Amino acid sequence: MRERVVIKWGGGLITDKTSLCTPDLEILDHLAQTIATCQSNDVEIVLVHGAGSFGHLRAKHWRLNEGALTDEVFENDEECSTQWEAVQQVRKEMLQLNSHVCEALVRNKLTPIIHPPHLWAKNTGPEFSGDLERFHEQKDAHVHVTFGDVVDVEGGQRFGILSGDDLVTRLAIELPQVKRLVFAIKGVDGLLRVPPEQAEESDLFEHWSPDIEFEGTHQSEIDVTGGIGLKAARGSFVASHGIEVIMVNGGRTERVLGAMLGHPVRGTLVTAKK
Repeated sequence: MRERVVIKWGGGLITDKTSLCTPDLEILDHLAQTIATCQSNDVEIVLVHGAGSFGHLRAKHWRLNEGALTDEVFENDEECSTQWEAVQQVRKEMLQLNSHVCEALVRNKLTPIIHPPHLWAKNTGPEFSGDLERFHEQKDAHVHVTFGDVVDVEGGQRFGILSGDDLVTRLAIELPQVKRLVFAIKGVDGLLRVPPEQAEESDLFEHWSPDIEFEGTHQSEIDVTGGIGLKAARGSFVASHGIEVIMVNGGRTERVLGAMLGHPVRGTLVTAKK
């Protein structure tokens, strides 16, 4: 079996996070080209993408990450009047974003195999339940694709958000022949010593482990998952299983490609705690 790479395209990278349901079609095409190049170099790719403006804004308004809040009073939005309607709407919007992702792959002569989590996974966090066997078989030019989603949750919570960062954690560890996990993030070269707006080139951590403190910016007014901190934590856990983990600037697609192929690139190599 050929070696595999799991890659996460951040939601903020592939959408305009400030404008509801707005994809960045140009970056999607550039990123899809990197996958096509990997496939032609005998590297199989499993792709997970985030939600960005297709999920976070509405999910934040309806507090979907907290589950069913039966005693809360919410202000209606233009599409939904209840949390249950919001669950269905966010799932619909995630499928819309996924269609843009898959169209970019098809334009690059790839065949996406789509796995919407609300159809096969339950519960949230890294211990979510779901059969990952569906990702095992991979034919030439096929790319398994999944994404962060609203999934059913057992018990009174009823539903919650399964983060793409938790999906990549399990996929990287449990699928056979995975050599690397790559996080393609927006606007920064990796983990920084200071918030991005204050950072200079020398503030990039070229190597990071959990015993090193950093100041990431988490858009808490938008994001309903864990931001860069969750990526760092999950990445370190994956690295503890002997898998190379690197964060790179997704807008520099030559670096994304290099990281996927195992070449040294500017970014942050994430390791387990020393």
